[in-house]
Parts: sequence; C-alpha cells; structure tokens
Amino acid sequence: MTSDSPLAIELVDIWKRFPGVVANAGATLRVKKGTIHAVLGENGAGKSTLMNILSGVYRPDEGQVRINGEQHWFHSPSDALASGIGMVHQEFRLVPSFTVAENIVLGASEKIIRRSFIEKEVEQIAQQFGLAIDPTRPVWQLSMGERQRVEILKTLWRKAQILILDEPTAVLTPAEADELGKVLRKIAEDGRTVVFISHKLHEVTAFCDEATVLRGGKTVASSLKVEEVNESDLAGLMVGSSPMISERPPYQEPGEAMLTIEGLGTLDDRFLPAVKNLNLTIKSGEIVGIAGVSGNGQREMAQAIAGLRPITSGKVTISGKDLTNAPPSERFTAGLGYVPEDRLGVGLAPRLTVTENAILRCYKNLRKSIFLVSEQAVNYCKEIIERFGVRTGPIDEPIAGLSGGNLQRLLVGRELSGNPKVVLAAQPTRGLDVQGVKAIQDLLIDERTEGVAVLLISEDLDELLTLSDRLLVMHEGEIVKEFDPTTAHRHDIGAAMAGKRDES
Repeated sequence: MTSDSPLAIELVDIWKRFPGVVANAGATLRVKKGTIHAVLGENGAGKSTLMNILSGVYRPDEGQVRINGEQHWFHSPSDALASGIGMVHQEFRLVPSFTVAENIVLGASEKIIRRSFIEKEVEQIAQQFGLAIDPTRPVWQLSMGERQRVEILKTLWRKAQILILDEPTAVLTPAEADELGKVLRKIAEDGRTVVFISHKLHEVTAFCDEATVLRGGKTVASSLKVEEVNESDLAGLMVGSSPMISERPPYQEPGEAMLTIEGLGTLDDRFLPAVKNLNLTIKSGEIVGIAGVSGNGQREMAQAIAGLRPITSGKVTISGKDLTNAPPSERFTAGLGYVPEDRLGVGLAPRLTVTENAILRCYKNLRKSIFLVSEQAVNYCKEIIERFGVRTGPIDEPIAGLSGGNLQRLLVGRELSGNPKVVLAAQPTRGLDVQGVKAIQDLLIDERTEGVAVLLISEDLDELLTLSDRLLVMHEGEIVKEFDPTTAHRHDIGAAMAGKRDES
C-alpha cells in the first residue's frame, strides 16, 4: 500500500434514518484499494448500518456511494455483488448437509455446473490464498474456523474485489485468528480490499493498515494509519473519552469451596455426550475462567449447573449442599446467580415489562396478584436500575426496546441483587460495546472482591486473561488444561483450545 493508492470505496456524507433513530448522520468512509481497513465503533455507532448500505442491504437516505471512482445506487445485495462487493457475516450462512463446493456455488449460477469442475476451482483458490480446505467434505464435519474459510471462499469464487468481514474472529482460537490475519494479508496483496469489523482492538492493530472510527452515527476519525496509533487511542476514540477497559483485580486469598462439580456428565440437544466426567471446584473470592472454541460443551455445562439440562452422571454441590437433582429454583435459593449466554431467549422475557423482568426471581413476594405489580416491586426494580446503571424508558413498558447493553445490565443486576454465593456468567459481555463490557466486568470483579465464587465462561480470551484467577480450557466436553492467567502464553492456550491435552 502506498499513500497515493486509489480509493476502492468512498461513502460520502451518508445519512440513514429509521423511525425514531438516526443510524448514520453524515458518516464518511474512504478505503484504499489493496488494504485491510478496520471499521470501529460501539454498539449503536452506525457501523452495521453503514456496511449494510455498502453491501446493498439498505439504501441511504442521503449521500453518495462510489466504488473504484464510479457512483453506485444498489437496490439489493446481488447488485452489490455484481459490482464486486461480498460480505462474510458473523452468523455463517451454510447448508450443513452440502459439501464445501456445493455451498460455494449454491445460488450463484443459473446453469448446471459439473461438481468436479467446481471442486477444482475451489481447490485452486484455496491454495492461492492459504485457505486449506477439502472441497468434497460436507460442512457439518467442519470446525468453526473451517466454516469461515468456506464463507470467504464463497466470496472469492464469486469474483468479489471488496470483502466485508463482520466480527470474523468471534468463533476462532487465537491460532486460527492469526491464520486468518495471514489470509487477509494475501487477499490484500492480490489487489483486493478488505473491510474488517471487530471489537478486538489487538487484532485491528495486528491485521489492519488503516481504521475509521464511528460514534453516534458520525465519523470521528477517518483513515487512521494503524501503525501510528495504539489500542488505547482507538478505545478512547470509540467512547469519546479515556479508554474504558477493566484492569486485572489484585490477588486475594480464596476462601472455602462454594461450587463443586464431580464427574459431571450431560447430553446435548441431539442426545449425544456434551460434557464428560468434568471435575471443577471454585472457591469464594475467586474468578475461574473457562476458555474454549464455541460448541465444546460450555453451554451444556452451564445449563446443567443451573438445573436447566438433565445431569446424566456426577454431582453438583453449591455451598456444601448437594443439588444434583434439584430444580432451578432450589439452586437459586441456595445462592446461585445465573447469567445465561442467551439473554433474551433464556434470561429475560421480551414481552414482559422492565419491572416484571426485574422481579422474576422473587415475583411471588412482590406481586399483589397475578395481574397487579405492587409498589414494593416497582421500588425493587428502581433500585436495580439505579444501582446497576440501567438506562431505560418507562418501567411499565416491555423491555424489547432496550439496547443490548442495558438488557445485560438489567439481567446481571437482577442476578446479583439476591446476594448470591456463586455467580455463573456465560458470555456476559458478548455483543456489548466498550463501556458496556467494562461495566459488566467491573460488576464481576466487585462480586469476587466481596467473596463470591465466579465461574466465567467466555470466548473472549483477553477478557479471561484479564479477569480470571485460574483459567481452564474445555475441549470436546472435558477440561484439558489449566493455566495461570498471569503467566500463560496465548499460543499455548490456543493449542489447548484446539485439543492439546495436559499430560499431567
């Protein structure tokens, strides 16, 4: 890349309005050809809307879209793809029963193409860009990292010259993320352009050439040279103040065992073993982190501990009480606070009001009747809102209108308001912006300081390394290795996440 490289993308003074919301307010994005360009911003900053305009999902209310100097007006994603723009979404759009080659060609051709011809083409593209994959394998047999390669190959096979990647490393191990960085560099060196959307600032500084930062729907920093800034600079631009990143809590001596798991076994939704003979002890005043690539039993383990999934073998003890076969309510009474990874599907009820969601734990004591919410319940809700910084409208309206960060604060606040002895937090900061992440992390640190035992399940390795007193790695339903987060190397953790076991 040179300073006089031509512009592949120009989004100029883009405005996009939705009912009651201005998503983009004169946003600008300029990306040079043959570069990897990061687009950063908190949730609600407008970056997703801007990328949807670039990829043809939305049309701007005002502004100009220029690709390689020519003005465009996309009516659909197929229009954008015809102009050389392809997007790799965070949620993969693949058919599991189809092969790699079949997924790549699916919907892209109006005529019959020989499978062997497609497989040969895919193999050639894969070798060119270092995307090792067998085009004959069915997608259901692939790891998450391999599935992402298929999505990237799909855009490359369709001749895309501009690739938009939305949070591409969210499901990858550190080693896989590093490999993706090398692939993106090869794509850029081939003269193509990559737009990289990520919350992981260390990846932005490692992979990207330039960065644009959005805040409040506006561009606050355009085409920053990544080599001239650091992560703190970028975080400060995103939030409009000094960086909001939690720091490692000081060491404290843990107390007695609060959560003990012995030989735990449980099945997944297909009735196949998801957790096998898992042993774990968490003491008061410590945070134990669980790392692992998504789909290795973390969700099933959390649900089994919370009483939401049957336990097929083993024993769960909370504060000295055997609760292996107890219902969720009894576990909560014994001192368990549970923050599930699916906050709207499991943790909260979107159609219920803010107050009703806040009292779900103790509604029997705070309702006048099945229909009427008592004044005591309203005050209880207001206390949670004030203590945990929940920004909300009228508390007698459904929570569906709250942002992701405020939904999470309400959920965490409800679970912590019962003075739990054990907090089970699964992906508590997923999808949150920088300020939201810090708020939730600080709450978990405060609980740990107060002597609560915290089990933190996260796919964000930086979060685990920052917060955990001990770090365990899960692979295929088992704990394969334990690390000291203060001395552990990311490469070694990544190797364990890929299945390398602790020989001891």
